[in-house]
Amino acid sequence: MEFTAKVIADFLKGEIEGDPDVVINNVSKIEEGEKGTLTFLANPKYTEYAYTTKASIIIVNKSFVPKKKLKSTLIKVDDAYQAIASLLQLRESMKPKKVGIHPKSWMEKTSKAGKDLFLGAYTYVGENCIIGKNVRIYPHVFIGDNVVIGDNCTFYPGVKIYHECKIGNDCILHGGVVIGSDGFGFAPDTAKDYVKVPQIGNVVLKDRVEIGSNTTIDRAMIGSTIIEKGVKLDNLIMVAHNVVIGENTVVAAQSGIAGSTKIGRECMFGGQVGIVGHLEVADKVMIAAQSGIPSSIKNEGAILQGSPAFPIMDYQKSYVYFRKLPSMVARIDELEKKLKELGQDN
Repeated sequence: MEFTAKVIADFLKGEIEGDPDVVINNVSKIEEGEKGTLTFLANPKYTEYAYTTKASIIIVNKSFVPKKKLKSTLIKVDDAYQAIASLLQLRESMKPKKVGIHPKSWMEKTSKAGKDLFLGAYTYVGENCIIGKNVRIYPHVFIGDNVVIGDNCTFYPGVKIYHECKIGNDCILHGGVVIGSDGFGFAPDTAKDYVKVPQIGNVVLKDRVEIGSNTTIDRAMIGSTIIEKGVKLDNLIMVAHNVVIGENTVVAAQSGIAGSTKIGRECMFGGQVGIVGHLEVADKVMIAAQSGIPSSIKNEGAILQGSPAFPIMDYQKSYVYFRKLPSMVARIDELEKKLKELGQDN
């Protein structure tokens, strides 16, 4: 489909600088933009490409003031990143939706589904499941007994949802996600062996949760592992049994959260963050990548880095000295040598 700059600007409530009738039919990265495409500039690191891109339209922040002549038409908005997100969502919504049940899929007769279900090939739905409307379940998905799934959910190929788990509305689970596998519960016995502790709880995902590929969320030993509304989890994350993650928290790839930890709302964790079990993290906490959290964080809005983590400003100051340690050790050795020589002279 083709759109003019004016149509796009009207949709975004933006301001046009340039030709309002220029037409685009695709989107592109700013450094690879071609004629007939739309791109955006949100990160100042990419500003230089605004002057060299061949893209017909660039979405920019209203604060952007060109320092050179531009070949592209600008659409100025309050937030360029949110604007491009809105356009991409619009584009996705225009794609045809798959519906229907593939003859090589299987749903047990005791399960029920709402209208416009898509059930891909080699997918299995167990006993007594309830599936909402407009749900898209792609091939090779397994859904265990007594699972409840809300409206407008999408499960990509290879998703596994174990028995008794509950999924809210508007959730997206990417390929290889496992919901409800057993928590890591083993009790040592007198023979120095381990006895498995049955994990009889479940996992509850609230509305608008999105989970990246190959992320696993363990079922609770008793009760529920809970992922609250709006949480976004990246790829390859491990969430252990009885964890609670608060609303609108985002966690980047390869992070791990140990059992019974409670994460507050609106937190942001970088990649490879590790959090010890049985602790609490306050609301709006930010943790830098590769940090380790060994104890509870009680201060709302704290920003931490390091392993073990501590306040980021202190970490950055300490890191300056850490980088200088080799030269500092050499200087100390030299001073000790001179002091020893002075002592011998006396």
